[in-house]
Amino acid sequence: MSVDTAKIVESALPAITSEEYRDVIGHYTSGVSIIMTNKDGVDYGITASAVTSVSLEPPMLLVCANRQTGTAHAISEKKTFTVNILKEDQGALAIQFARANTEKFKDVNLVYSASGAPILQDALVSIECKVVEDVIGGTHLVFMAEVQSATMNEGDPLVYYRGSFGQFCQYEKA
Repeated sequence: MSVDTAKIVESALPAITSEEYRDVIGHYTSGVSIIMTNKDGVDYGITASAVTSVSLEPPMLLVCANRQTGTAHAISEKKTFTVNILKEDQGALAIQFARANTEKFKDVNLVYSASGAPILQDALVSIECKVVEDVIGGTHLVFMAEVQSATMNEGDPLVYYRGSFGQFCQYEKA
Protein backbone atom coordinates (compact mmCIF):
# COMPACT_ATOMS: atom_id res chain seq x y z
CA MET A 1 0.00 0.00 0.00
CA SER A 2 1.49 3.34 -0.97
CA VAL A 3 0.99 6.72 0.65
CA ASP A 4 -0.70 7.91 -2.55
CA THR A 5 -3.40 5.26 -2.47
CA ALA A 6 -3.69 4.66 1.26
CA LYS A 7 -5.83 6.69 3.57
CA ILE A 8 -3.52 8.23 6.11
CA VAL A 9 -4.62 7.48 9.62
CA GLU A 10 -4.29 10.59 11.79
CA SER A 11 -2.59 8.56 14.49
CA ALA A 12 -2.65 4.95 15.50
CA LEU A 13 -1.58 6.11 18.95
CA PRO A 14 -3.49 8.43 21.25
CA ALA A 15 -2.26 11.97 22.00
CA ILE A 16 -0.04 12.21 25.06
CA THR A 17 0.33 14.69 27.91
CA SER A 18 3.69 15.70 29.42
CA GLU A 19 2.89 13.64 32.54
CA GLU A 20 2.12 10.57 30.42
CA TYR A 21 5.28 11.15 28.39
CA ARG A 22 7.36 11.23 31.61
CA ASP A 23 5.93 7.81 32.50
CA VAL A 24 6.43 6.43 28.98
CA ILE A 25 10.02 7.63 28.58
CA GLY A 26 10.77 6.36 32.09
CA HIS A 27 10.60 2.87 30.62
CA TYR A 28 13.84 3.62 28.78
CA THR A 29 16.80 2.60 30.91
CA SER A 30 19.69 5.03 30.86
CA GLY A 31 23.00 5.69 32.50
CA VAL A 32 23.37 8.43 35.09
CA SER A 33 25.82 11.30 34.71
CA ILE A 34 26.73 14.49 36.46
CA ILE A 35 27.37 17.32 34.04
CA MET A 36 29.81 19.91 35.40
CA THR A 37 31.36 23.19 34.38
CA ASN A 38 33.12 26.12 35.99
CA LYS A 39 32.40 29.72 35.08
CA ASP A 40 34.15 32.67 36.71
CA GLY A 41 35.51 30.46 39.50
CA VAL A 42 32.11 28.97 40.40
CA ASP A 43 31.45 25.25 39.95
CA TYR A 44 28.10 24.19 38.46
CA GLY A 45 26.67 20.69 38.19
CA ILE A 46 23.48 18.75 37.52
CA THR A 47 22.46 15.13 37.32
CA ALA A 48 21.48 14.10 33.81
CA SER A 49 20.38 10.97 32.02
CA ALA A 50 19.92 12.69 28.64
CA VAL A 51 23.43 12.04 27.33
CA THR A 52 24.18 10.15 24.14
CA SER A 53 26.98 9.47 21.70
CA VAL A 54 26.57 11.22 18.35
CA SER A 55 29.70 10.53 16.28
CA LEU A 56 33.00 8.66 16.35
CA GLU A 57 34.66 10.89 13.71
CA PRO A 58 35.05 13.33 15.32
CA PRO A 59 34.12 11.99 18.75
CA MET A 60 30.96 13.87 19.74
CA LEU A 61 28.16 13.60 22.23
CA LEU A 62 24.87 15.30 22.98
CA VAL A 63 23.78 16.52 26.42
CA CYS A 64 20.42 18.00 27.40
CA ALA A 65 20.12 20.32 30.41
CA ASN A 66 17.06 22.11 31.75
CA ARG A 67 17.19 25.75 30.63
CA GLN A 68 16.21 26.96 34.10
CA THR A 69 19.39 25.63 35.73
CA GLY A 70 22.47 27.68 36.39
CA THR A 71 24.49 24.82 34.93
CA ALA A 72 22.81 25.12 31.53
CA HIS A 73 23.44 28.87 31.47
CA ALA A 74 27.07 28.45 32.54
CA ILE A 75 27.72 25.79 29.86
CA SER A 76 26.07 28.00 27.24
CA GLU A 77 28.45 30.84 28.13
CA LYS A 78 31.65 28.89 28.95
CA LYS A 79 31.29 26.34 26.08
CA THR A 80 33.10 23.60 28.03
CA PHE A 81 31.85 20.92 30.41
CA THR A 82 32.50 17.42 31.67
CA VAL A 83 30.22 14.40 31.62
CA ASN A 84 30.90 12.23 34.67
CA ILE A 85 29.26 8.82 34.28
CA LEU A 86 28.49 7.47 37.74
CA LYS A 87 29.36 4.10 39.27
CA GLU A 88 26.65 1.85 40.68
CA ASP A 89 27.39 2.94 44.27
CA GLN A 90 27.04 6.68 43.55
CA GLY A 91 23.24 7.00 43.75
CA ALA A 92 23.45 9.41 46.70
CA LEU A 93 25.73 11.66 44.65
CA ALA A 94 23.24 11.60 41.76
CA ILE A 95 20.50 12.74 44.16
CA GLN A 96 22.79 15.43 45.63
CA PHE A 97 23.31 16.97 42.16
CA ALA A 98 19.67 16.51 41.11
CA ARG A 99 18.45 18.96 43.75
CA ALA A 100 18.52 22.74 43.55
CA ASN A 101 21.19 23.21 46.16
CA THR A 102 24.07 25.58 46.64
CA GLU A 103 26.17 22.94 48.41
CA LYS A 104 26.18 20.30 45.68
CA PHE A 105 29.98 20.13 45.70
CA LYS A 106 30.35 19.63 49.46
CA ASP A 107 32.63 16.63 50.17
CA VAL A 108 33.01 15.87 46.45
CA ASN A 109 36.49 14.89 45.22
CA LEU A 110 37.27 17.00 42.16
CA VAL A 111 40.16 17.70 39.85
CA TYR A 112 40.04 20.24 37.03
CA SER A 113 40.58 19.81 33.30
CA ALA A 114 42.86 22.03 31.22
CA SER A 115 39.78 24.13 30.35
CA GLY A 116 38.94 24.52 34.04
CA ALA A 117 35.92 22.21 34.04
CA PRO A 118 35.44 20.14 37.21
CA ILE A 119 36.02 16.39 36.93
CA LEU A 120 34.54 13.94 39.45
CA GLN A 121 37.65 12.07 40.54
CA ASP A 122 35.98 8.72 41.26
CA ALA A 123 33.45 8.58 38.41
CA LEU A 124 33.28 5.49 36.21
CA VAL A 125 34.07 7.67 33.19
CA SER A 126 34.80 11.39 32.84
CA ILE A 127 34.60 13.07 29.45
CA GLU A 128 35.79 16.62 28.79
CA CYS A 129 33.76 18.36 26.07
CA LYS A 130 33.76 21.53 24.00
CA VAL A 131 30.38 22.82 22.79
CA VAL A 132 30.16 23.20 19.02
CA GLU A 133 26.45 23.96 18.86
CA ASP A 134 23.55 24.48 21.22
CA VAL A 135 19.86 24.72 20.48
CA ILE A 136 16.67 25.06 22.47
CA GLY A 137 14.62 21.90 22.68
CA GLY A 138 11.46 22.64 24.65
CA THR A 139 12.39 23.08 28.29
CA HIS A 140 16.02 22.14 27.67
CA LEU A 141 19.20 23.37 26.05
CA VAL A 142 20.69 20.71 23.80
CA PHE A 143 24.48 20.82 23.58
CA MET A 144 26.36 19.15 20.73
CA ALA A 145 29.95 18.79 21.86
CA GLU A 146 33.28 17.46 20.66
CA VAL A 147 35.06 15.17 23.09
CA GLN A 148 38.44 16.64 24.06
CA SER A 149 39.65 13.93 26.48
CA ALA A 150 38.36 11.08 28.63
CA THR A 151 39.37 8.91 31.57
CA MET A 152 37.97 5.58 32.73
CA ASN A 153 37.97 3.78 36.07
CA GLU A 154 37.03 0.21 36.99
CA GLY A 155 33.47 -0.55 38.02
CA ASP A 156 29.92 -0.88 36.79
CA PRO A 157 27.49 1.92 35.88
CA LEU A 158 24.61 3.34 37.86
CA VAL A 159 21.42 2.98 35.83
CA TYR A 160 18.11 4.83 35.92
CA TYR A 161 14.74 3.21 35.22
CA ARG A 162 11.22 4.46 36.01
CA GLY A 163 12.38 6.97 38.62
CA SER A 164 14.76 4.63 40.45
CA PHE A 165 18.47 3.89 40.42
CA GLY A 166 19.69 0.35 39.91
CA GLN A 167 22.58 -1.83 38.87
CA PHE A 168 23.65 -3.23 35.55
CA CYS A 169 23.36 -7.00 35.23
CA GLN A 170 25.60 -8.52 32.57
CA TYR A 171 24.66 -11.78 30.93
CA GLU A 172 27.07 -14.16 29.25
CA LYS A 173 27.77 -13.32 25.65
CA ALA A 174 26.27 -15.70 23.11
